[in-house]
Amino acid sequence: MSAIGRDIDWNNRIVTIERQTYPGKGGLVTKETKGRATRCVPILDALEPILVRLTAGRNPEDPLLRGPRGGVLTTATVRDATKWDQLVTGLGLENLKRHGLRHTGATWLADSGVPLHVLQRILGHASIETTKGYLHPDHRHLSEAAKLANQFLASPTQTRKKGTPRGPAPQL
Repeated sequence: MSAIGRDIDWNNRIVTIERQTYPGKGGLVTKETKGRATRCVPILDALEPILVRLTAGRNPEDPLLRGPRGGVLTTATVRDATKWDQLVTGLGLENLKRHGLRHTGATWLADSGVPLHVLQRILGHASIETTKGYLHPDHRHLSEAAKLANQFLASPTQTRKKGTPRGPAPQL
C-alpha cells in the first residue's frame, strides 16, 4: 500500500487505495494495486486517531507511512519493524504469515454483518469466489448454525415461512 494524505476522505470515513510500492527490478516500483482495482476501505474507529496523527501537519501528497529511515515502507521493513519472525515464534505460530491477517480481518468483517459484495469491494477482488476463500468460520459459527437449524426444525408448522415444507420436522 502506498497511501498518501489525499487518499483519506474524512467526510465519508474512507481511505482509497490506488497504488502499491514493492521491490522491483532496479529498485522500488510504484504502480496500480494488484488487479488494478481501487480499494475503498472504511475507517474503523480504532484507526481514526492513528490516521489523524499520521496526517497532522503534512502535505496531502506525502506518504502516510514511511520506512524507519524515512524511505518507502516495504514488506521487509514492516517485518523488521514489528519483529514479526520473533513475535510469531514467541507465540508458537511460526506458520502465520502477515497475509493471514488479511483473511482474519475479512472474516471479522463478515462476522460483523458486512455483506459479501461490500467485502469483495473492500478487498479489491474481481471475483466473489476469491472473497469467499478469505472467510474462515470457526467452531462458534458451526455451533450457531446448528442452533438455528434446530430452532427451525423444532418450530410448529404455522410459524415456518411460506413456501417451506409442511408437516412435522424430520426425525434424524
